[in-house]
Amino acid sequence: MNVIVTGKNVDLTDALKAYAEDKVKKFDKFDANITEASFTFSLEKYRHKVEASLNLNGQPIQAESVTEEMYSSIDDVLDKLGRQVTKLKGKQGPRRQSERGATAAAASVEEAAAEEHAGGRLIIKSNRFNPKPMTAEEAAMQMDLLKQDFFVFISSSGSDTNVVYRRKDGNVGLIQPAR
Repeated sequence: MNVIVTGKNVDLTDALKAYAEDKVKKFDKFDANITEASFTFSLEKYRHKVEASLNLNGQPIQAESVTEEMYSSIDDVLDKLGRQVTKLKGKQGPRRQSERGATAAAASVEEAAAEEHAGGRLIIKSNRFNPKPMTAEEAAMQMDLLKQDFFVFISSSGSDTNVVYRRKDGNVGLIQPAR
């Protein structure tokens, strides 16, 4: 990460530069691709102003802070930048969630249509999944691991869809289609 430190009406000391560079390195924990960080320190009467900008994946992020001391201005501006980076990193991930939201919306439309055709009973939820070929024992273990009352699977011997379910007496039942 390239760190640029400039000053207006301020004598930039090595300690001030080192403090800013050390503090900006905390952004490495975000796994963000920050290529450049730039700080501008300025002094206006008794106001210590720090303007900072980061270049995150080609997108500039900027913040500014004015306090009575330069070091506290650095801390404040980096806190502001940290919140912006966190927010931006959070916005990059939900693209998949928005796709899921679109499929969830389509599923809710299907649910509404199914409710109308159910004849009085409401279908509250419907799921789609790809069942995997396995034995009845493996399906029973999956059912226990998932803590469900039933599990749908394809038999390993053929292409029949089977169901294992938990009986009221605690045992496991198997439903197979008739041939």
